[in-house]
Amino acid sequence: MTTIDTLPPAASATRTDWTRAEIADLFALPFTELVFRAAEVHRAHHRAGEVQLATLLSIKTGGCPEDCGYCSQSASAESGVKATKLMDVREVLQNAARAKDNGSQRFCMGAAWRNPKDRDMPAIVEIVKGVRALGLETCMTLGMLTPQQAEQLAEAGLDYYNHNIDTAPERYGDIITTRTFADRLETIDHVRKAGINVCTGGIVGMGETREDRVGFIHALATLPQHPESVPVNALVPVKGTVLADTPLAKIDDIEFVRTVAVARITMPLSMVRLSAGRESMGEPTQALCFLAGANSIFTGDKLLTAPNAGDDSDAAMFSRLGLKPLSGPEPLRAGGGCGTGCGCN
Repeated sequence: MTTIDTLPPAASATRTDWTRAEIADLFALPFTELVFRAAEVHRAHHRAGEVQLATLLSIKTGGCPEDCGYCSQSASAESGVKATKLMDVREVLQNAARAKDNGSQRFCMGAAWRNPKDRDMPAIVEIVKGVRALGLETCMTLGMLTPQQAEQLAEAGLDYYNHNIDTAPERYGDIITTRTFADRLETIDHVRKAGINVCTGGIVGMGETREDRVGFIHALATLPQHPESVPVNALVPVKGTVLADTPLAKIDDIEFVRTVAVARITMPLSMVRLSAGRESMGEPTQALCFLAGANSIFTGDKLLTAPNAGDDSDAAMFSRLGLKPLSGPEPLRAGGGCGTGCGCN
């Protein structure tokens, strides 16, 4: 069996048999060694120094019947977020056009639903087609889907569907009680079978232990097929939500970078998205995340209802770090492997 000491510099692109012990060993590596290994894997499969820019828009805000402890849009939260109806198609497309003008390559849209109603689907389909016509990648997060709804989105041309697993399976019930971890996996399966790329990750800093973070990465890295996109969020405590009102030990920056690095090593081909929480991170921490394999961020001043770093701040950071927006698709190297002799065909 492969051990952490014999793990090749670039882990297999198709390996889905990671054990929790192996992932725990990765987390336990000396920090600089872990980041070095993650950087090697990143460079084997992705263009170093390029980061995908994405914009996230709330197309239907608040009033969600789920009780996610982190979410300001839950009807059970006392966050002051007012429920709205689904945004008009033309308004969504105007926002998408502005995002493209500001340099975004992917436009992500979120609706605060447990699941979309069939009556909502025609407008959703029109939105997907309209955003794609602008030349942007499309991503949606609408809650749980039926197989038929996933097929509708696929036929409309949706590129990605986001449905986060949030945390480790064994911790899930501590964060959310209105749905199960199995419910999340079921929708991910519907999305995968419909031929839509999967975007799924979660949130760290919700009071979990490192063992929980190991379980979180293990659940993602052992899916039958790795997610094409893996968002790693840091909890943004919002007043009126359960987790904001619960004393939690804040995850330190080094541990957050470790989580990004382990995600990169175990899921080499995935886009690892540095998502919510960046506005509270210093540039050195973000720089370490990019070194450790994060290669996608959300731009703009807001993520759904939470604050974000902002376009001007990101542009200045990119200039200081010598980063540039992703210039196009990232094909695998000739022969289908990574070019390092690790056998990841």
